[in-house]
Amino acid sequence: MRPKIFTFEPMNNFLNELKWRGMLADVMPGTEEWLSKGPTAGYVGFDPTADSLHVGHLVQIMLLVHLQHAGHTPIALIGGATGMVGDPSGKSQERNLLSAEAIAHNTASIQKQMESFLDFSSAKLLNNLDWFGSMGFIDFIRDVGKHIPVTYMMAKESVKKRLETGMSFTEFTYQLLQGYDYYHLYTQHHCRLQMGGTDQWGNMTTGTELIRRKAGGEAYAFTTPLITKADGSKFGKTESGNVWLSPEKTSVYDFYQFWLRSSDSDAAKYIRIFTLKSKEEIEALEAQHALAPHELKLQRALAEDITVRVHGASGLKMAEKTSDMLFGKATTDELQALSESEILQIFSGVPMFYVAAAEFQSCTELAELLSVKAAVFSSKGEARRMIQAGGVSINQSKVGLNDLPTNSSLIQGKYLLVQKGKKNHHLLIVQNS
Repeated sequence: MRPKIFTFEPMNNFLNELKWRGMLADVMPGTEEWLSKGPTAGYVGFDPTADSLHVGHLVQIMLLVHLQHAGHTPIALIGGATGMVGDPSGKSQERNLLSAEAIAHNTASIQKQMESFLDFSSAKLLNNLDWFGSMGFIDFIRDVGKHIPVTYMMAKESVKKRLETGMSFTEFTYQLLQGYDYYHLYTQHHCRLQMGGTDQWGNMTTGTELIRRKAGGEAYAFTTPLITKADGSKFGKTESGNVWLSPEKTSVYDFYQFWLRSSDSDAAKYIRIFTLKSKEEIEALEAQHALAPHELKLQRALAEDITVRVHGASGLKMAEKTSDMLFGKATTDELQALSESEILQIFSGVPMFYVAAAEFQSCTELAELLSVKAAVFSSKGEARRMIQAGGVSINQSKVGLNDLPTNSSLIQGKYLLVQKGKKNHHLLIVQNS
């Protein structure tokens, strides 16, 4: 029996929902017709190459969320086996192989993150190591490899792009592994749909071809478009690298700010893709935003929605409090009133510099403190110029060259919040030896 999780509503057209949200690219013929027949199961694969997902994965996670809301069964497939091989799709060079221990750790971490998005009383979370782990090499090449011609595999873009730079046999076989994943889910979990990014199209069609050749069945697939920023740069990247879902890798404040700093055009695109707000809600927000763009209503709605989903209401509250503290809404007195635990929590994503108490007390020049004692600036000359230009604040108050902080300036007897320009904040921590 095909599993059911909701009463299917024919008017709740899954693909139409994705179309208006800008989440649909290539669609295999017959996919829409199949989905209109009733509840089915669809999957997305996630290789555990790190111990956290990042915001680039959110597009695919939201596909599963929409699939579940449309009355189908979403399957999140963790690549405990394929993660040991490495997917060549979209890569210009060979991946570094991870140990079995690292893969197991990463898998457990990703499973926990998935629970923030999907209801696993009806959704499924599977690991392909469960079927590949007991399969021998001879069994695989006899039962799987013989069904897919080498010429078919060589024609894939992920292979052709790597022929000049080189590709190992290990990565060459990846499409067979992913193809078998789909075959296994087809036969064991009634799965008829695979979803993924445009770079996965070759692997996905290998799966539908294997199902056709080995099982005589029909299966379907579609992809999402590549998400980019308005300036053409890669989505999900900052100067410090990926924006992760784990607060240990990306602080909740930085996560919140990533969305809040979106351009108007990007925010209009992202709020459709990364939230469940309806078309009417989004259009109303856009109208409000157009009347007062400086209030960032669109960006705030986007940042609040995603931060709550990933980090909970308490995470959002802390991110907002940090934003208030850093961007001028908090007074010096409010800073001084913070407890030490609040300071460390609020400013966890801010660069920190440690200064010995003796050096802090003996320092005779502010520029020296902010460049030699703590590397907020690369030189005393740079520090002097910005201080003279009015571009430096300490504990939310503008400072001049002669405004050297004293022990009484320290928050909780040891912290100074330094603001360099409009957006760069640093926390100085004075340590007793």
